Amino acid sequence: MAAYGLYTHIQSNRRRSIALLIGLFFLVYVMVFAGALLAEGLSVYYAYNAPPIEYLVRAAGYDFIKALPFATIGTVVWIVIAYKFHQQMIDAVTGAQPVTRQEEPRLYNLLENLCISRGITMPTLRIADDDALNAFATGLNQKQYSITVTRGLINALNDQEIEAVLGHELTHIRNGDVRMLVIAVVIAGVISFFGELVFRIFFQNVMWGGGRRSSGDDRKGGAGIAIIIAIAIIAVVWILSIVIRFALSRQREYLADAGSVELTKNPDAMISALRKIEGRGEIPGANSAVMEMCIDNPRVGFANVFDTHPPVEARVEALVKFAGGHDPRPLALEAPEPQRQVTDQSDGENTDAGPWGDAPQEPAQQSGPWGPEPGAPTGPWGPKRN
Repeated sequence: MAAYGLYTHIQSNRRRSIALLIGLFFLVYVMVFAGALLAEGLSVYYAYNAPPIEYLVRAAGYDFIKALPFATIGTVVWIVIAYKFHQQMIDAVTGAQPVTRQEEPRLYNLLENLCISRGITMPTLRIADDDALNAFATGLNQKQYSITVTRGLINALNDQEIEAVLGHELTHIRNGDVRMLVIAVVIAGVISFFGELVFRIFFQNVMWGGGRRSSGDDRKGGAGIAIIIAIAIIAVVWILSIVIRFALSRQREYLADAGSVELTKNPDAMISALRKIEGRGEIPGANSAVMEMCIDNPRVGFANVFDTHPPVEARVEALVKFAGGHDPRPLALEAPEPQRQVTDQSDGENTDAGPWGDAPQEPAQQSGPWGPEPGAPTGPWGPKRN
């Protein structure tokens, strides 16, 4: 069924994401079978009259059945460890620290006002003391959800732009993107760990221990063929796990941009924030898993296959086309103008800015920020075409 509008696209994207996660679990078991086949091949690689490939495949299948419970338990244990300690691991990489209202009143009040306006449980607020312009959300449940903002982003963006960035990250939390991506990173980590372990065993047993097998033995058995097949399967699984993990991120960025506009009613702020962040989001020391979670990942892959985010140009074009925003083109960084004090709405005080900043009073076009009516132009959150 075609998806019309933001919320049906969120549901459709969530179903696809679950399917991709199931695919990642399946790849774990494929990796286990490949490891069993490699082990069988290595066990007879130096033997005379080695068995044929058919025998080795059957033996690997038997080994796979025996290893299945251990592989499942190991994956679950890995996920449990990540569930408990992933935030501490990310904080150790980025140097982020939780902050309170007293320490960062401007940022804290902007986030709190957004949460109050939509009845969202406020996540923990963290700041990474880095000059990069970036932000990301983490967590697996309501108690763990957290939004981290770099010091560089706070200094470079004005209140409306920071509010748009916070709305983007809140949308990731509301849509379940953060939970899905953390699980995907953990499962892909299992595959990467196992793949590296297998390759180490292979190089130690074959590449460094070679020379003991005569050329005539190569024609007597399927050990060499089994090893080649196993290595090929492991390499393909490894690459597929990376592609699936990255694919989980791309469409979500369009939806998070749209969700930010829905929260703030200010597409121009989201556009100008993206233009300022563009090319300035590299966090030194952050690994690829952390950069996948950020609002922008300047690291690009081969032919865009390994890109975790759509280009900023494409995201801005979508906001202009479907949310009625205006593109200022790439922006030079300037010190933000003094902002009016944003107060906590829970105190009952009013401000001129309001909870969404100085938002436009009239919509820029009829389609709205979450998609046109059927028959309107297509786009990242517009109607799908078969």
